Amino acid sequence: MKLARFVFISCILFALATPAMAGPPLICHPFDIGTAKSLPWTGSAWNLSGNEGYDTANLVRDTLAILNSDARVIVHMETLRRATLYAGKDQQRAKELLTRLHARADAAPAGKAGALAWFDAGYLTATYGQWLAKERNPAAGLDAYGLVQRALALSGNDPEMEFAAALMTLRGPQHDHLEHARKAIAGAKTDALLARNLSIHFLGNANQTVAEALVQTREGGEQ
Repeated sequence: MKLARFVFISCILFALATPAMAGPPLICHPFDIGTAKSLPWTGSAWNLSGNEGYDTANLVRDTLAILNSDARVIVHMETLRRATLYAGKDQQRAKELLTRLHARADAAPAGKAGALAWFDAGYLTATYGQWLAKERNPAAGLDAYGLVQRALALSGNDPEMEFAAALMTLRGPQHDHLEHARKAIAGAKTDALLARNLSIHFLGNANQTVAEALVQTREGGEQ
């Protein structure tokens, strides 16, 4: 209950500073992964319900198994979102998971085959940065966006990675954010899973889709 209350308060505070979003965008907005497997979850809310009964001793093993078995980026995004929420309860596993993902990326082959590994390392770094307190964040000081940019270059600008990068840059850099958002929206024409996630309504704003939120506040100020 204490963790759920902390999550709720943190999302509300972030929403006050970021009008287009309801809370940290990588944490407080669940992603639609259809019937794909991810970490255990109960209920339909974006946060842990307190009833999962999940043993975080299995967090690293289970997370890696999912990431290694499913190549869809949005499944990785949702899995790493859930992993971060669980990691908030277990600092040792939080550090171990981060270490394993960075080692996995370092050992990955060049080209598209290694793109997902670098993406996972960067995206987990970003989710930790949005959720874990600085003194408890093993990823503090790491360049999450730089790692995802590397993944994008290796993947040939995968549209689902562009979606992730657009969410990561909602606060800037503004030009990079817009480019990522536009590429994600364009790629959704041939990616049904991405299209579904762009059409979902943001928490706290039933009149605004994800796609609209990604471009609304930024395009008005672009010169």
